Amino acid sequence: MTQPPFPVDKTLPLTRRATLMRLAVLSAGAAAWSLPLRSLAAIDTAPITRTIPSSGEAIPVVGLGSWITFNVGQDAAGRAASTAVIRAFLAGGGRMIDSSPMYGSAQSTIGHALAAVGRNSPVWSADKVWDGDLARGTAQMATSRQRWGVDRFDLMQVHNLLGWQSHLPHLFEMKAAGRLRYVGISTSEGRRHAELEQIMRSQPLDFVQISYNLLDREVEQRILPLARERGIAVIVNRPFRQGALPQQLARHPLPGWAGELGCADWAQVALKFVVSHPAVTCAIPATTRVDHVRQNLAAGGGAMPDAALRARMAREVAAL
Repeated sequence: MTQPPFPVDKTLPLTRRATLMRLAVLSAGAAAWSLPLRSLAAIDTAPITRTIPSSGEAIPVVGLGSWITFNVGQDAAGRAASTAVIRAFLAGGGRMIDSSPMYGSAQSTIGHALAAVGRNSPVWSADKVWDGDLARGTAQMATSRQRWGVDRFDLMQVHNLLGWQSHLPHLFEMKAAGRLRYVGISTSEGRRHAELEQIMRSQPLDFVQISYNLLDREVEQRILPLARERGIAVIVNRPFRQGALPQQLARHPLPGWAGELGCADWAQVALKFVVSHPAVTCAIPATTRVDHVRQNLAAGGGAMPDAALRARMAREVAAL
């Protein structure tokens, strides 16, 4: 086998040859399974893990978001589809599921799914408080926990920094009392980075959640380096720009280096770019499809781009 024309991080034992052999097997059986082409990259390899700096606990680099996708209300078909996604996610080695009280019925949908797959499933629960008032926010967190059906959340985040001055001290007290495990803050769509940086410098956070993808890369300048400096775990939302990024890139052929990374399409390219950043702990793409969640998990394993290839990926995608 010839050497790839660029360096890749092969920290996992999944080689290019093994990847291609597995893809060939999957291709041969695709017609019988009636699965779309996008699922052919769903190699049976669990995603790699990253360590949470404040504790040393390791979690998989691919998680599961719930914005829009799990807001299905009481619709039986929607709940069944969401349950299938969560079951496949957990079976494939995924752990972190992230939600918020602002996501409509997503929390109740997750709770329904977890009851269906079994409460002993190794889910890693991340939620948010979204109210500027401390008392209302405290009641909101209790309601969220009931909707999930969990005894406590692994992570509670102040959603979009709303009321962080009052919520963070309370969350730190809850953590000290064992009522949650980690404390964080979140932003979305690249907003309020200056305030986010201030909080990261002044508060003993376990996690920050930010938006980051192949085109939205502002956090590379200050936020991601600061997270590494301060020992703060990073969750990435919108790795696909809510699905728009893979759709936009699908008009273009995959570059040759995508195959060297084991990527079957642009969605896997985009996700590998995000989770390969050394400061990123976990990305949380959302989906309504089992084949997509399997492909996302597969993108969290195998060969990863090094710094030089990451720079090339960003340049070439920006030029498309």
